Amino acid sequence: MNDFLWRPLVMMLMVLVSFSIVSAPAVTIAQDAAAVAVEETATEEVAATDETASTEAASAEVIEEAAPAAAVEPVAITAEFMINNLWIMIAGMLVFIMHLGFATLESGLTRSKNTVNILFKNSMIVCIGIITYGICGFNLMYPGFDKGTTATDSAGVETTTYKDGGFFKFAGFGFLTTGPSAAAPGEDNAAFNANSTQQYLQSEDADGAFTLFTDFFFQAMFAATCCTIVSGAVAGRVKLSTFLIFCTLFVSISYPITGSWKWGAGWLDRAGFYDFAGSTLVHSVGGWGALVMAILLGPRMGKYVKGRSVAMSPSNLPMAAIGVFLLWFGWFGFNGGSVLSADPGLVSLVLVTTSMAAAAGGFVAAITSWIHTSKPDLSMTLNGILAGLVGITAGADLMSPLEAIIIGAIAGVLVYFAVIIIDSVIKIDDPVGAISVHLVCGIWGTLAVGLFGVKKGMDQIIAQLTGIAAIGVFTIAFCLVVGLVLKFTMGLRVDAEEEQRGLDLGEHGISAYSLH
Repeated sequence: MNDFLWRPLVMMLMVLVSFSIVSAPAVTIAQDAAAVAVEETATEEVAATDETASTEAASAEVIEEAAPAAAVEPVAITAEFMINNLWIMIAGMLVFIMHLGFATLESGLTRSKNTVNILFKNSMIVCIGIITYGICGFNLMYPGFDKGTTATDSAGVETTTYKDGGFFKFAGFGFLTTGPSAAAPGEDNAAFNANSTQQYLQSEDADGAFTLFTDFFFQAMFAATCCTIVSGAVAGRVKLSTFLIFCTLFVSISYPITGSWKWGAGWLDRAGFYDFAGSTLVHSVGGWGALVMAILLGPRMGKYVKGRSVAMSPSNLPMAAIGVFLLWFGWFGFNGGSVLSADPGLVSLVLVTTSMAAAAGGFVAAITSWIHTSKPDLSMTLNGILAGLVGITAGADLMSPLEAIIIGAIAGVLVYFAVIIIDSVIKIDDPVGAISVHLVCGIWGTLAVGLFGVKKGMDQIIAQLTGIAAIGVFTIAFCLVVGLVLKFTMGLRVDAEEEQRGLDLGEHGISAYSLH
């Protein structure tokens, strides 16, 4: 079957699978609606004075069965509650802007004949990411792991036991069927319906700071980011249909599972692993995926001649620079929103440490390139800024501004030499340096939590290494399995003729630029 026939077939299968998943809760919804109707009828019967004893008994039984639904206390509508929600939603909008940054950066650093393809991929990643995160990703990432029970023995030693292993749990497909009733205030307009904030958010950490929908909106903006990282590393030679299927599985299954181990209060969280906003959980996960897929795909045509790397010049450095500044701007929401409240002290600290690390990364990468090649390299400087941002993301809330500068500066050096080693020594073709920025500096930023800041110490270093290794092994295994299955069924790579002409014409039948 040729590639022309594969595409519509694959897309139809994706739609059918999504439809079947979304439709799964329909029976439950109907049952819930019927139960609500019965409950309301029973309440009216209890209020009536002329009801028979049997009807009163039946009504009492219905009310008694419905009582557990009110186990979660409604969240009071206060000024603090509203400001927290407003800030997190604004932060989510800033994270959304980062997708435009990724699109412009990637298209600027690669060849112009692939620009339409890159922009299309980045557009679809956001669409697929948000929908699949709603279908299953959100409830995979925050499944409601047991919080544990702490007991103190006769020697005064506290031990915490859990009812689950904290590795895998799924809260179901119900999120997309949650509607206005879960977002509406109660009858007195003083408190939100208890269902508006999931039970896991009623912990001491969150304390009902935001609604379910605020949480989903912010987290969904994160979800697609890991796949945009992969997009840059496979640019110029990956089949569009195959890539979109990979992204669907990566965002809806792999990313949420590893995310649940820490952010969903899973086993890594219990082990003391710390990743404030995703140096590992977002960036390294995307970096591992980029590494695996770049290896499976192989290099672009003409990239390596007689064993030596051939430089392929960027098509539009102004566009790449715009992309980096959009990403830096969006990172204020990425890190600042991860405070998960509008705490003025902590949010302002995070914004300062984020800025300091980015500035230090860009500055040091520029100086390093200037010393090493005798000329300052703009593309390395831009990647240095991103390296600093990735590096500070794991511990932005734990560092002083000076520590943030140190972390960012080290990231700037790391990314410069990582790009050279990966390209010229290991010979993995990564057109935008995504592996160097997100994987290498994501690992560095995660380790930095144990070396700097309020959590520094050997125990924390061990916890960080454990998290890096566990998430790396899982992500590599997942991407290898999915990538190999796709390679031997649909194929990963476009043919040589299409790659030579460019994916804009081969996949889309149009050029990004019309010069007259």
